[in-house]
Amino acid sequence: MSASAENGVSRRADAQRNRERILRAARELVHEPGELKLNAVAKACGIGQGTLYRHFPTREDLLAEVYRRDVEDLVAAAPRLLEAHRPVDALAAWFDRVAAYARVKRDVFAAVEAATWRDLAAHSLGPIGEAVELLLAAGRSDGSLRADAEARDVIVLISWLTRLDDAELDTRGPRLLSILVDGLRARA
Repeated sequence: MSASAENGVSRRADAQRNRERILRAARELVHEPGELKLNAVAKACGIGQGTLYRHFPTREDLLAEVYRRDVEDLVAAAPRLLEAHRPVDALAAWFDRVAAYARVKRDVFAAVEAATWRDLAAHSLGPIGEAVELLLAAGRSDGSLRADAEARDVIVLISWLTRLDDAELDTRGPRLLSILVDGLRARA
């Protein structure tokens, strides 16, 4: 391979690493009080502002990608959890991830404009509903979850998580999700 081709590959790999660092830093910083500042994200990553702006021209672009990434991670977790756990246990473990997702969703939605919020909500409801349905279908199939439970039921019930502050989400969230899992269990 020529030196210029190797540099192109290195730049692409380096650019991808920078993008991942930016997203991780933004995900952490979005929880802090006040408006998320792009220069704070660049500083946290140890990159220049020009690098950040090449990846995310606006603050809204960055926040939207942080949110989209969390939705993708949440959705991808469902089948992996089903491979490792019984359906009820997979659903309970997935709900633990929902609590972290709710915190990011709340903070991101608070930081972006209403038009962006509507676009993000449309992006998440379909895939998240599909992930919930995958988990519920497995539990209905093995008889561990209620036959009448629907994905929309679960989405409505977990939507309250985004309304809790951090302290309450940490203390009350796990107990409420456990109550929800118990309510979804099939009764003899």
